[in-house]
Amino acid sequence: MTDDADDLGAVLDGVGTRLRALRQQREVTLAELSATTGISVSTLSRLESGQRKPTLELLLPLSRSHGVPLDELVGAPQVDDPRVRAQPVERNGMTLWPLTRRTGGLQAYRALISARGRGAPDQRTHEGYEWLYVLSGRLRLLLGDHDLVLTAGEVAEFDTRTPHWFGATTAEPAEVLMLFGPQGERMHVRARPRRQASGRR
Repeated sequence: MTDDADDLGAVLDGVGTRLRALRQQREVTLAELSATTGISVSTLSRLESGQRKPTLELLLPLSRSHGVPLDELVGAPQVDDPRVRAQPVERNGMTLWPLTRRTGGLQAYRALISARGRGAPDQRTHEGYEWLYVLSGRLRLLLGDHDLVLTAGEVAEFDTRTPHWFGATTAEPAEVLMLFGPQGERMHVRARPRRQASGRR
């Protein structure tokens, strides 16, 4: 019984870390999450810091808001089936399909990104490092003072503490493969070096 209690305690202790990582990854404030879940900001803060034990009553609305299964929030053991059954999540003019199961570390998404409104782009900052690969369409990326348009086959990577915003440039959404990692974790994209022509015969 003691071992079972210890295992349960370890699972519950890890919930707060996963909740904080999910919220920061979604670029959502505690106040915004409180508005969508009906859970007070102070309770959310205590959950993330581990000062409040998670209950089903608290975890269900958080699971719906974050768009992840309940067992992912509590760190339930993975099933043997290696396939990731991605459920799309709508957020800020984007439709995201998670391609990884873990909530911490490197995260991968397939995303359909719309023009995201007609107003002035709102550049934001947050902790992390991001890598974007455009599969189709045209993606406008504002990164600090840079204003870029990426087309199919182009890649961008950047520290997300730099003010940034991205959206499609046409009515058709841009399809993008996105990787997001913790601060300091670069993607280290490598390409095979070209063979240099030799002048010898």
